Amino acid sequence: MGDSTAALPYAFGGPAGTGTIKTSPDDFVVEELLGFEPSDQGEHVFLRIEKRGENTDYVARQLARFAGISPRDVGYAGLKDRHGKTVQWYSVWLPGKAEPDWRQLESPSLGIIEARRNNRKLKKGAAAGNRFEITVRNLTCDFALLELRLKQIHDRGVPNYFGTQRFGHEGQNLAKASALFAGTLQRVNPHRRGLYLSAARSYLFNRILASRITQNNWDRAVTGDVFMFPDSHSFFKSETITPDIEQRLEAKEIHPSGALWGRGAPAVADQALALEQAVVGEESALCRGLEDFGLEMSRRPLRLCPEDFYWELRDPASLHLRFTLPAGAYATAVLRELINTDYIND
Repeated sequence: MGDSTAALPYAFGGPAGTGTIKTSPDDFVVEELLGFEPSDQGEHVFLRIEKRGENTDYVARQLARFAGISPRDVGYAGLKDRHGKTVQWYSVWLPGKAEPDWRQLESPSLGIIEARRNNRKLKKGAAAGNRFEITVRNLTCDFALLELRLKQIHDRGVPNYFGTQRFGHEGQNLAKASALFAGTLQRVNPHRRGLYLSAARSYLFNRILASRITQNNWDRAVTGDVFMFPDSHSFFKSETITPDIEQRLEAKEIHPSGALWGRGAPAVADQALALEQAVVGEESALCRGLEDFGLEMSRRPLRLCPEDFYWELRDPASLHLRFTLPAGAYATAVLRELINTDYIND
C-alpha cells in the first residue's frame, strides 16, 4: 500500500521547499514530558534517561538485564524513534531489592539524568506530551513562503494526521490489517495485532481529516460537530454553532474531532455525520473489521496546535524549530506543512 500519508492534502497549499532532518542525533531532540511528579517513594525506580541512536525497547531490555528482573517489570510511557536524541522516562520494579548503581549503565549512547522512586509502574500512554527541537538542514525553498507557512502554523495549527510510522514500512501494517480482517492472516501475536488494528483505525481517521481539509473546514465547526479540548480525551456536543463555539475555536481552546472507528454509534450528527459516513462508506471492510475485533468508537481532534512554537533561520540553509505537542501527536504533521524532507521517521 506504500506511504499511507503521501497523498494526504495540505492545510495551507503545500510545503515551501525541501530539506534534510536527522543528519545527526542533535538535529532531532525529543524530551518526554511526564505531566506528573514521581512520589519519591515506593518500589518502582523512575529513571530519566538520555539516549542517542537507541530504540525504546532495546533500552528497556538493557535495564531489565542490569537490574536482574523480567522485562515485563520495566515500564515506559511510549515508543521513541532511535534516530535522534531522546530524553525519556522508564520505571524499574525493585520490590525488596537494593537499587543498583545506574551509572554503570552509562555509555556514549545512554546517560542517566536522574533516578526517583514512585509507588506505581510507568504505564503506556502516561506521558502528557513531548518537547521537540528540530533542525532542518540543506534548505532549498521559497523563504518568503516558508515564513508564511511558519506564521500560518503558529496562528492556526496543523491537521492532526497520524504519521507514516503508524502504518509500518511501506504501509505493511495496513495491508496486514486488511489480511487479518479477511481471515487470511492468522496466529498473530497480540502486540502485532494491536499494531495492525491501530493502523486501520489511523488510516480511517486520516481519510476523514483529509476530507475536511479538502472542504476547508478541518479547523472550523460544521453542524453536528463534536468538540474536544487539547489536553483531554473527553468531548462535547453543541446543538448549534454559537458565537461562543466559534470564538473558542478561533482561540484554539477547542477543536473539531474525527472518529476513531469502532463499535457504537457515531457521536456526530447532521453535516459532520454525513462527512464521516462518506468516507467510511468507501472503507466498509476496515470499519467492519475494527468492530468485529471489539474496538469501541472514540474521537481524536482534527487540529493540532503546537505550543511554544518557535522558529529561527540560523543561516541561509538551516531552520531551527522548537515546539511542544500533546501525547499521540506527530512532529511530522508539523514538518510536512513546511518542508518536504528526505528523512522523516519521528
